[in-house]
Amino acid sequence: MKSKLAQAASWAVLFALGAGASASAQTASVEEVVVTGSRIRTSPLERDQPVVAIDEALVAKQGLTSTVDVLQRIPSAGGGLNAKFNNSGNFGNPPDGGGVGAGSAEIDLRYLSSRRVLVLVDGLRWVPGAAASGVPGSVDLNTIPTAMISRMEVLQEGASPIYGSDAIAGVVNIITKERQEGFQATAQIGQTDHDDGFTQDYNVTWGATAGNLSIVVGGGYFKQDPVFSGDRAISRFPQPFASSCLDGGCSSGTPLGRFIVSDPNTGRDLNLTLKSALAPGVRPTYIPGDPTGAASSFKGFTTADRFNFQPFNYISTPLERVSLFGSVRQDITENVRFRARASYVQRKSANQAAPLPLFVGPDAGNGNLLDTVTVDATNPFNPFGFTLRPGTYAFIGRRMVENGPRHYEQEVDTWNVTATLSGDFSVGDKAWAWDVNAIYSRNHAEQTFTGNVNAQRVQQALGPLAQCTGACVPLNIFGGAGTITPAMLQFIGFTQQDTSQQELTDFSANLTGDLFDLPAGPLAFAVGVERRRTEGYFQPDAIVAAGLSSDIPAQPASGKITVKEAYGELKIPLLADMPFFHRLEGSLAARFFDYSTSGSDETFKAGLSWRPVEEVLFRASWGEGFRAPSIGELFGTASRFDQEINDPCSGFSAATPAAVRANCIARGVPANGSYVQLNPQISVVTSGNRALKPETSESWNFSGVWEPTMFRDTSWSRNISLEVAYSNIELDDAIQAQNGQSLVDRCARTNDALACATITRTASGQIAGIANPLINIGGIKTRAVDVNFVWTSPQWDVGQFGFRWYTTRLLEFSEFVPGGAGLVKIEREGTERGSPDQAFPKWKSTGMLDWDKDMFGATLTGRYIHSVQEAGAANKLESRLYIDAQLRWRPDFMDQDISFAVGVNNLFDKDPPGCITCGLNNYDPNAYDAPGRFLYLRLSYKQ
Repeated sequence: MKSKLAQAASWAVLFALGAGASASAQTASVEEVVVTGSRIRTSPLERDQPVVAIDEALVAKQGLTSTVDVLQRIPSAGGGLNAKFNNSGNFGNPPDGGGVGAGSAEIDLRYLSSRRVLVLVDGLRWVPGAAASGVPGSVDLNTIPTAMISRMEVLQEGASPIYGSDAIAGVVNIITKERQEGFQATAQIGQTDHDDGFTQDYNVTWGATAGNLSIVVGGGYFKQDPVFSGDRAISRFPQPFASSCLDGGCSSGTPLGRFIVSDPNTGRDLNLTLKSALAPGVRPTYIPGDPTGAASSFKGFTTADRFNFQPFNYISTPLERVSLFGSVRQDITENVRFRARASYVQRKSANQAAPLPLFVGPDAGNGNLLDTVTVDATNPFNPFGFTLRPGTYAFIGRRMVENGPRHYEQEVDTWNVTATLSGDFSVGDKAWAWDVNAIYSRNHAEQTFTGNVNAQRVQQALGPLAQCTGACVPLNIFGGAGTITPAMLQFIGFTQQDTSQQELTDFSANLTGDLFDLPAGPLAFAVGVERRRTEGYFQPDAIVAAGLSSDIPAQPASGKITVKEAYGELKIPLLADMPFFHRLEGSLAARFFDYSTSGSDETFKAGLSWRPVEEVLFRASWGEGFRAPSIGELFGTASRFDQEINDPCSGFSAATPAAVRANCIARGVPANGSYVQLNPQISVVTSGNRALKPETSESWNFSGVWEPTMFRDTSWSRNISLEVAYSNIELDDAIQAQNGQSLVDRCARTNDALACATITRTASGQIAGIANPLINIGGIKTRAVDVNFVWTSPQWDVGQFGFRWYTTRLLEFSEFVPGGAGLVKIEREGTERGSPDQAFPKWKSTGMLDWDKDMFGATLTGRYIHSVQEAGAANKLESRLYIDAQLRWRPDFMDQDISFAVGVNNLFDKDPPGCITCGLNNYDPNAYDAPGRFLYLRLSYKQ
């Protein structure tokens, strides 16, 4: 490994050894097991729910240091925010009401988005995230300390009747450490083979038990250095693997400027840029009769003059986390226990974009004051000799390279305190258990943005010279790079400060046990009540709130939601110990809730579990789902998402279908085909909607598990397990903004009145903006099959082998959106949607082959993603197979239990497939690894 990695390895060893110097034995005992998917206590061996379990050992074999990276590798996962997303001011706020979520980490199951996945910690809710750009409804997994995680359980079916709102696509339950003896420590360092992206992760936990008191405390530190887009071939230019701006996608906002002007003296329409940058203070020469001649400072603007903004972006964002946690358990009596758990995480992250492109004029598409800016004739740098106002100019773009890149830094602090009083007692000969829980959690985020400018001051500095008084300094946007002086920047620039916060207060109580015996066994039940309050706010900088920012506009938003809930669950044994009915069991569940924002409703679930023989299990379930609109979805104010859109009306010709030409002309596009789209990013204005209705869903799940006893403890097999599961989820009244590209396409191709009504064009034909608030669209339907296979060999002379294979086949993913006289069905399976990025591969698969013998071990992991067709582009994203490898060594001649591991992810250096319509880095970060091999070294200690 290279320089920085090698230097850090030595002190990582010292860290691991020193932290464990006085360790004693850790207990692995578990007093009780609560299986995710039911509140009724049961043995995990029953496998009554399709749950994927991920423990610490499995995570360690993958060489991953972030919870989100582990979860997003599950084949049924659709992705979610992670460190490969550099979205911030360069794209604005995605159309989901929750803000950009810069630096956040989220999990999406079944491609239904992270808002429809419920994240629990020890079976209890966690506060939604905050990233100083909105009020999202999803949990940021970065806020959960990695060191306190014992295992994770992923329920791959809806569970609203059991857990309430948000559990439509599934549930992620993170189980924390409750008991431990002595110290444990891990240290992992790694970097890419490009000598960048250096990552370090250190975790320490200590636990002790004295009598009836158990304590576990710990902490962690994680830091990841950035990788720049310009350092990878796929993202050096706006088109995948391009070598220049001639391949398309570069920006009109150039340091030399772009000036689309109509000279009233000559009647000529001009599209100009500077030939070269001038000295500071020098005004360009404009010759009305020969504007691009030898004596002029200008020439005609061409594609080659566009600006490549990519090298300033991150392809992997910097991130730093500090985490602390503690757990105290006190057995008050033989039957009553108290546990308190507390944690604190500070996350520091950053996003970066190219220097601000200052766009002014009617075709700028800002949606604010800059679209009406006048450049007065008396401005000392205006070379045209006349005032530039709407009518005499359409657009001026000037890249503010003197102001440096747009840099966004987030600092997010998350506190969580949970108290649980639990116990058990007997009712006759039946065992009952109870628990009472209280949660308080707060997530507070602050973002600092440098590189922005005040639109009002820009207007003053470009306006009449007589009005540029006091601190005002006339602004030069005509002279090229280096001609905007520090004094000019000091007047128009400002440092933007945004904040957001969310709080969760939750009280719940549960009771479970056996009611009475039926012929096939005891009738088990669980009941409970919950009262929960979430409140949050987003406060943008005062200049932004006043509409004077040149970057993404935003308004303050705040809200509060209170909910009262009650649920009941029954497990009903029907038949047992009979031919073909080793066990037949039914289950029923219901939840009743009352939301302060969405009213009252209820959901129900029914299931059947049948073991014809002991080694075969069949399961079937039907359930209703419910998701109430989140604070951001209800109360979020208008903001802008700069979506990459290809306008079918741009530059149409005789080859353009006649219907498209006619529809475009009807919408104000010049009939002569002179309109050419200025930039690929189009302003889509999205906002919350207080009239939103809750989402509802209906799901069917069928699965089977085969664990043949005939292959247990044989000469070639210790055990084998095969699970096949089918899921069908139909979501109604889905809360979602429509896709901006779909709206533009429908308007141009079918003259859809509803789609066309959202689009505003300027006199030249440019799209000034698309109004696209959140609505209850028609719905979503998704069907999938999951196949999970596990095999473990006996202890052979050559060692022990293990194999895990997890595969998901996406059968259908359809969206039903308003269009024409009814709903339009959009089939997504097997496609890449593009901005906002989301691939829907029909096949995803992960296989892990383990080998262990004495002191040594190895793991080989293969991750397969099937090809997808890019929507809106004649481009196929070919299949990818990533191979990861790890070697382990645990020397048995040392007194202490120390292990070493070295590994490489993406062993064969597979680049992600290039995506034309994807945002920012030309590939989909939901589905594919960032380009480059990643090499790592890990040391761990426990005794």
